[in-house]
Amino acid sequence: MATVLANPAKMIERGAPHVIHSEAQLAAYTKALYTLTKEARPTAAQVKAIELLTLLIERYEEEHFSVPRVSQADVLRFLLERHGLKQRDLAKDLGGESVVSEVLSRKRKLNAGHIEALSRRFRVSPAVFFPS
Repeated sequence: MATVLANPAKMIERGAPHVIHSEAQLAAYTKALYTLTKEARPTAAQVKAIELLTLLIERYEEEHFSVPRVSQADVLRFLLERHGLKQRDLAKDLGGESVVSEVLSRKRKLNAGHIEALSRRFRVSPAVFFPS
């Protein structure tokens, strides 16, 4: 390992992956990652490259494309608006209009059954209903 890292600057000069600083670099690294992940049987070196590229891409995206924290009510309100629905349209999914109202007013949290029903209805991952 010491021999490999004897001259890291030289490695970068030769084109070794490094911290991403632009959208163009992000696009290039993402393309390289997709190419590597298409391999049916990646070599050990390819697996290490996938790991490194993934870390570099994630770091850039976390710094530049942070996802705002939103409540279950905000997510539900967004989905209602996006699909042109009213509160009453979710009454069956959530067990009544009063439940929908309480969730939207943040007086009540969605339970597992609600989340499952809403995920199916809107074709979204259940994860969208959990604050990050």
